[in-house]
Amino acid sequence: MFYWILKYVVVGPLLKAIFRPWIVGRSNVPREGAAILASNHLSFSDSIFLPLMIDRPMTFLAKSDYFTGRGLKGWAQRVFFRGTGQIPIDRSGGAASEASLNTGLQVLGRGDLLGIYPEGTRSPDGTLYRGRTGIARMALEAGVPVVPVVMVDTDTIMPIGHQVPRIGRVGMVIGEPLNFSRFHGMESDRYVLRSVTDEIMVALQRLGEQRYEDIYATAAKERLASPAASTGDLAPVD
Repeated sequence: MFYWILKYVVVGPLLKAIFRPWIVGRSNVPREGAAILASNHLSFSDSIFLPLMIDRPMTFLAKSDYFTGRGLKGWAQRVFFRGTGQIPIDRSGGAASEASLNTGLQVLGRGDLLGIYPEGTRSPDGTLYRGRTGIARMALEAGVPVVPVVMVDTDTIMPIGHQVPRIGRVGMVIGEPLNFSRFHGMESDRYVLRSVTDEIMVALQRLGEQRYEDIYATAAKERLASPAASTGDLAPVD
């Protein structure tokens, strides 16, 4: 109930009036049944605008930091994320990654929509980076389609590090669902998982015509934060 109040009565109408979000391909989201919405990740606001613009409720696996803030701001953030159906996950790897996978499978097992950022973190510079294979495991184990989603200009209104959004227009393009039923029963094969993940990333790149680099976004962040990057001594990337 709180989800629908936020979406249609409180937050949703306000955000639509201010940012005038547009959407292409809304009909590509299945009208019923479980599916994974795989999106590029440019901004904190991606997790707000995508659920706002589709007709069905959806759940994002959100980093646990969003649920641990202190004070009034931390409380408001927790209320918002829980009210919009987002679930905290630990992204530290190992057993935590397995627990995150199981959480996602529970959402899909209920027949719901699950939002995932295959890159694992926000792009530091607008480039699309290599996908993590957890999304492939979920898709194959749950036997669900993956719907590619490209967010547009969310990093313009709310760049990394900014707490207050700028006024601007954002959008999203939703592609046709990807079916991986041909890999049924192969969710333990790491080569299959990498192939499926790469196919998802290719679909995202083609849909949004985003520059792609075949390294993980975490490595890109480390590179950009290095002293050589800050002084311009890094060789250009082809």
